[in-house]
Amino acid sequence: MKIFHKITYRFPAVRVAAAAIMLTVLASSCKKDFLVEAPELELPQEEAYTTPQRVDKVITGLYSSAKSGSLFGGRYQVYNDIRAEEYILRDPNNVTGADVYQATNDATNSYISSFWSVGYSTINRANLAIDGLTQNVAGLAPAVIDPALGEAKFIRALVYFQLVQIFAKPYVLNGGTSRGLPLRLIPETTLANNSLASSTVAEVYAQILKDLDEAEAQLPATYTTALAKTTRAHKNTAIALKTRVYLTMANYAKVKEEGNKIVPQAAPFSTTVGAGHALAGNVTTVFVTPYTVSESIFSFPMAATNAPGTQNQLAYYYNSFSGANLIYPLNKNAPGIYADPIWPATDARKVGFTALFTGSGLTAQPVLKKYNTPSPWTDFVPMIRYAEVLLNVAEAEAAAGGNAVRARALLDAVRRRSDATYNFGVLAGAALTETILKERRIELLGEGHRYNDLARLNRALPAIGAAGLTIAVSDPRYTFPIPINERNTNPLVGE
Repeated sequence: MKIFHKITYRFPAVRVAAAAIMLTVLASSCKKDFLVEAPELELPQEEAYTTPQRVDKVITGLYSSAKSGSLFGGRYQVYNDIRAEEYILRDPNNVTGADVYQATNDATNSYISSFWSVGYSTINRANLAIDGLTQNVAGLAPAVIDPALGEAKFIRALVYFQLVQIFAKPYVLNGGTSRGLPLRLIPETTLANNSLASSTVAEVYAQILKDLDEAEAQLPATYTTALAKTTRAHKNTAIALKTRVYLTMANYAKVKEEGNKIVPQAAPFSTTVGAGHALAGNVTTVFVTPYTVSESIFSFPMAATNAPGTQNQLAYYYNSFSGANLIYPLNKNAPGIYADPIWPATDARKVGFTALFTGSGLTAQPVLKKYNTPSPWTDFVPMIRYAEVLLNVAEAEAAAGGNAVRARALLDAVRRRSDATYNFGVLAGAALTETILKERRIELLGEGHRYNDLARLNRALPAIGAAGLTIAVSDPRYTFPIPINERNTNPLVGE
């Protein structure tokens, strides 16, 4: 795999750690020292873990890698959502996903290739961190080592989970026996181990859950600041992600087991466990600065100094203010959720997150306004919200053998936060499940869930961009192909 570069990945974040002391080194080193001593900007791997400060720089480097605009900084979310029925394409341009929207992308697509390469470079950084922390040659205290290990394992699990969704067939198709991904779990500092066969989907899931279980045990229960609670992994972050993973496996008993750690049995559905979580009183407050309400279990922060980068930003794709490009307005017709009667105009999410736009050749086309900051595009990117966890548990309770009363109460909690008097009427069995699924489409619109929700249910893809075709799970277009660059350098990976 050519994504591994010896210097870049052997010293993943130490360069940042060393930058602060560079002037001191230059001032105190004589010419002889400069010639014979290793430069501080290229510290040996073992030196990256000699102080708590350096360990922290390594871990924050992992988050920085994962939130790249080419991965979780925006493009991953957009490409997952535009493949289905919720958006229409205004500006056909492959740079902004036209071929994904039209289901014509192939293994040569460089933007999808970036998901893979940035994802695996982040995984390698995590592997380096886990290896260095486990060796702990400096003898740092467990209070330093264990939380850092937990964060590294969480990031590795998050990346593997999101990649296996789009580059492999759904787990529920055949119990995970399909071709999955190469499981790279040891640090790569050369090109020697490029050739590695893909593990099965089930094997990838097993590793994800192993990482998350271990992360939950090692991560802190909470942090002292609201910003850290929403941008760094803690125990509840690992638990919340596990509810998503188990839901994708249709393991409803485990969804409830994990969810019950942070979701009460009855209303009001809020928790003081760990970092503490509750639905925000007004959903729109989740998406405005400072982005640190307790509903946000995990978000990737953005700032002017580390914005997502050109044509990766969520507001750039979806919004219509000056400077945004409005590549994808909402689909105002069926089968888009915007047109469904289940989402009335009285809902605060429709009032607060959508608006009709008539410019750029559009006639009263609705646009999504969840992301509102102009250049340099500093909207935080929501990855896990408490609202999702409530709906995960609701769906699990609605399954056979679950508690339908609790499922309905959880569904009502999410809906009535935005539409206080709304009544779904009598719901039972499949009707309850389908209503919960529609509520997900409304609540999580524009957050990168739509394709994954269809895949985990083994459902065909209503690809309105592909001339309205319904793409079956068995269709090669359903799953993104493994990039040609990976196939060329790793002949064992499969297709």
